Amino acid sequence: MSPVRRHIITLAILLPIIFIIRASIVEPYRIPSGSMIPTLLIGDHIFVNKMSYGLRVPFTDIFLTGQSVPDRGDVLVFRYPKDESINYIKRVVALPGETVEVRNRVVLVDGKEISHILVDEPVHTESMVAPKDLRNIKPYKIKIGEYDAVVLHDIYQEWTRNWGPRKVPEGHVFVMGDNRDRSSDSRMWGPVPLQNIKGRAMFIWLNIMLGLSDEEQFQFRASRIFESVH
Repeated sequence: MSPVRRHIITLAILLPIIFIIRASIVEPYRIPSGSMIPTLLIGDHIFVNKMSYGLRVPFTDIFLTGQSVPDRGDVLVFRYPKDESINYIKRVVALPGETVEVRNRVVLVDGKEISHILVDEPVHTESMVAPKDLRNIKPYKIKIGEYDAVVLHDIYQEWTRNWGPRKVPEGHVFVMGDNRDRSSDSRMWGPVPLQNIKGRAMFIWLNIMLGLSDEEQFQFRASRIFESVH
């Protein structure tokens, strides 16, 4: 057998396996916006576990084992309900049947506050706002489900101070960005249907910004490689 033919056969075997893995097991995703800062930065490349909530038939939304509901605090990649050709990434705040509201920037689920404590520690704010606006940004440590996370608030954004209450429909989850006052999320366009969920974010495998526009500079953050997403 000639080398060329051997390579063609190898590719013919490997390519379907790669596509099946990407469709049903793990998929890469690039963070395009700052809505999840400080957990995820623009330029982060992550892997998404597509088996987190059940085993799918490749290239379909059919679950062989039934789909489980995400845990509160999970960071999800999902198809945007208003345009399913676009993928979004946010954090689960409330589960089906629960009532969620925001009072003075604190999230309450079924009337119980999610722990929300102002912290005095450095956080990632690169590529989020102009340096002159950083004085407006305050970090808060939250305990949400099994996760400890940090969220950001812009103290001059008033529209996000209070919201709700709203009940999450069955078969849906309520999601928010960790960059709370600079995130388009369920407060604006509603809860996410479970069938739109692609998987749970696992870890960062690369962080790079190529600086192809006048507003961007080339950046490579090696320290973020293999950082888990939680």
